[in-house]
Amino acid sequence: MKLTTSEKIKIILGRKNMTVKDLADKLGTTRQNLHNKMTRNNFNESDLEKISEALEINYEVIFLMVDGEKIL
Repeated sequence: MKLTTSEKIKIILGRKNMTVKDLADKLGTTRQNLHNKMTRNNFNESDLEKISEALEINYEVIFLMVDGEKIL
């Protein structure tokens, strides 16, 4: 089963001993706003880049073509 982006963020928060409120503070947004995005699993690429910076982790998007070619 594939994890949603929100589930992945929650796992990372747990491993870093952080809460959604902690992440919201680092992002300069409210806990409610971040919680709503997580509930809807509604993140754009810019959001994910900011989240990765706030969590001090790497984030990359890779598209894999049928022939195995990677589009970074």
